[in-house]
Amino acid sequence: MLCATGFALFCIIQSGGAFAAPSGKLIVFHAGSLTVPFAAMEKEFEARYPGVDVQRESGGSTRMARLISEVGKPADLMASADFQVIDKSLIPELAEFNIRFATNELVLTYSEHSRFADDINTDNWFEILGRPGVVWGHSDPNIDPGGYRSLMAIQLAEKYYQKPGLYQRLLDNRPKGNLRDKSVSLTSMVQNGDMDYAWAYRSIALQHNLKFITLDEHVNLANLAYDDFYRQVSVRVTGERPGSYLDRPGRFVAYGITMLKDAPNREAAEAFLAYLLDPQGGQRLLKRNGQPPFNPAFVPSQTMYRTLPATLRDLVTVIP
Repeated sequence: MLCATGFALFCIIQSGGAFAAPSGKLIVFHAGSLTVPFAAMEKEFEARYPGVDVQRESGGSTRMARLISEVGKPADLMASADFQVIDKSLIPELAEFNIRFATNELVLTYSEHSRFADDINTDNWFEILGRPGVVWGHSDPNIDPGGYRSLMAIQLAEKYYQKPGLYQRLLDNRPKGNLRDKSVSLTSMVQNGDMDYAWAYRSIALQHNLKFITLDEHVNLANLAYDDFYRQVSVRVTGERPGSYLDRPGRFVAYGITMLKDAPNREAAEAFLAYLLDPQGGQRLLKRNGQPPFNPAFVPSQTMYRTLPATLRDLVTVIP
């Protein structure tokens, strides 16, 4: 028995580490559209590591990144609905890597109470949104990628369906009061009939049992093969400094996650990242909740790959 126990301890030490099971508080900032899968991951991760207390804060990805970069709120991990938010706001000063770990697609949600619910389809949705009396909205593009992606989808529809002026006509039929901080906030408005149509990710529509219109792949930002077409549009949003602006280019939907350089609990953060990228762990829950994971996850360069913790390198590849 003593020999067996000694051998087991030896194996634990050789496999990386000893008795260093992560513990303490783990602070995770994440996009609102990750709320459902990350809530499930929190429970599963804490069951695996009882000493860790996962504390999540969600919101529009741009807003969450600014809470770190401008307000200085402490965080271990930041997961964004758009990897570009991490690239623009956190790298290289506050973070070194940005792992693309999941995708999604834009859809137009509605309910049985929505005006013209029986008529709308993939080919005429843009005509329905332009009709008088139709109430539709999206999240704020200045703080949430879902917001500027909604506007990109309309711009792409103008190009793909060859409808000059479509983008401006639809915006003229959408009061600014129909904007919300994050796309998740619009679901209840659609469900209770206060809004006819709202832009959202497909995962949100599935998680909240909403009806939705599937868009052509030239419009929904979901197909990497059409990334060059998506790049033809852009949306101007506010920058980090008051009075500054930047243009967000259209890109294929890719969620990104990073660990902050000054993460208070790096050990737990690395363990969570390894769990998130595991096909039998977080990836399984992403898939279950309508957010297809990249398997494997990837970073855009060998230079960034070399900045990854050694524990993650077998779970990540390089795709320029």
